[in-house]
Amino acid sequence: MRYIHPLSAATEQPAEVLGAKAQGLIELRRLDLPVPGGFVIGTEVCRAFLRDGHFPDGFRSELAVALAGLEAATHRRLGDTRKPLTVSVRSGAAVSMPGMMDTVLNLGLTAEAARGLAAETGNPRFALATRLRFLSSFASTVAGAVGTNSGAGRAVHQDVAAGHALFHHAIRAAEDVISQHAGLQVLHSPFRQLELAIAAVCSSWDTPRARTFRAIYDLPPDCGTAVTVQAMVYGHRDDHSGTGVAFSRNPNTGEPVPFGDVLFGGQGDDVVSGRSPTLPLHELAAREPAVWSRLVAALARVEAHFRDSCCLEFTVEAGEFWILQVHRGKMAAGAAVRAAVDLADEGLIEQREALSRITPHQLRHARIPRMVLDGPENILARGLGACPGVAVGRIATTSDTAVRMAAAGPVILVRPDTSPLDMHGLAAAAGILTTRGGPACHAAVVARALGKPAVVRVTDLSVDATSIRTPGNTIPEGTLIAIDGTTGEVAVGNPHIHTPATNPHLHRLLEWADRVSGDHTPREDTERLTAAHSVLLGSAGSGGSTARPRFCAGR
Repeated sequence: MRYIHPLSAATEQPAEVLGAKAQGLIELRRLDLPVPGGFVIGTEVCRAFLRDGHFPDGFRSELAVALAGLEAATHRRLGDTRKPLTVSVRSGAAVSMPGMMDTVLNLGLTAEAARGLAAETGNPRFALATRLRFLSSFASTVAGAVGTNSGAGRAVHQDVAAGHALFHHAIRAAEDVISQHAGLQVLHSPFRQLELAIAAVCSSWDTPRARTFRAIYDLPPDCGTAVTVQAMVYGHRDDHSGTGVAFSRNPNTGEPVPFGDVLFGGQGDDVVSGRSPTLPLHELAAREPAVWSRLVAALARVEAHFRDSCCLEFTVEAGEFWILQVHRGKMAAGAAVRAAVDLADEGLIEQREALSRITPHQLRHARIPRMVLDGPENILARGLGACPGVAVGRIATTSDTAVRMAAAGPVILVRPDTSPLDMHGLAAAAGILTTRGGPACHAAVVARALGKPAVVRVTDLSVDATSIRTPGNTIPEGTLIAIDGTTGEVAVGNPHIHTPATNPHLHRLLEWADRVSGDHTPREDTERLTAAHSVLLGSAGSGGSTARPRFCAGR
């Protein structure tokens, strides 16, 4: 087929066609790791859709063939009343743009299919919750009805009295929105739902948040996104189900231990949004020891294969472990230095490659500053450190305000949580503070990508329109505060900041740099690294190889 490719170990296409997400899933298949079945729609379709306003000729028939193949592989059918297939529809650019484009989950769960799912699982509440999740996601993505997701969240997370009245009310509201924007018939046509979801994901390539992200990272505007369609696995099915994000090494410190979040009874968007309270990843070991063993083994296998720290997004359905995405674990600068040195010590990479993996920019931020407070009485609040470093700035409670205030000096963006709609504020802020979320929430992931200090899950703090509040204190917007992304501490004013002279891993990396360059004279750290890079580049140009291996092509 021209436009659609299977998520198969045999698929050989570059990330520019498949997107980094699908290419990573295909690599997992080659490693014989558990990945839900599916297919990927190449970036050419997105470019054609954005250019012409419709899918290219022949695409619809290819989509029908690809769907039939997925149905045969899963022994389920989209919209079936006995064994319904539901799918996820996700974006996947050649260079990862986390959270910047749209996603639809649980697609294909019509009213009739939901009744079939209830009968198959013996759990009507699960079936209703899944249908509501789909309808609210579909209404938000395809019809642009932003408020539907919050209503769905209230129904999904609340125990409902006999008859599930709240579920049914929220379902009817979402159905009304979809009918008004896409027509009544789409509620009963799973294939049409799939077409509309693919179109919405393609259109999300050109949203303001996506354009802002590409501008920040100097990414080309015309590549388009691939669209990955996979059979759903349900992290909210029962007490032995859940979802999470796992790093092979701590992204804040570089320590070589599994690190991340897990949420029992939820789906992936619950973790990323930060609106559902997660647990530390190691809680999985006590609750589902067999799953924990499979996760740890998968992390080790992937890290050994790619010779780099990795991050897995996973779901557990009724005790069965599935991997939904793999990518390089984005790390704080100091953590990246430690990881590079440790990977060399472990024999996965050479010392020269460890040097080539660290940029001068990372080196400048590798020594992690810490706040020095006179006593606990100086701490305004405490949360979870999500990206190391100290940031001092004036409070801004909205992203628009952060952009405006940043013109006059550093700001700290303070929000209950963040989403892709906050990208402009996150880019403008010197530091990020949220009252909710965990190590894998949107605010934490973006902060690490931008290299900005962040503190999340400050539960004693609330955010109003023009102020923040802690028990006994109301602090207006514009007040100077400081955050420590290592300890999670928040203080009012401009405290003393201490930056350590060096650390063992940084010291060893710089020794390797001097050995490569042959220059052992006292110099700035970045000069020592840059001199080593020059030698390594010269070696590569004369036939040597110091190039960094590609974790997932295009990342």
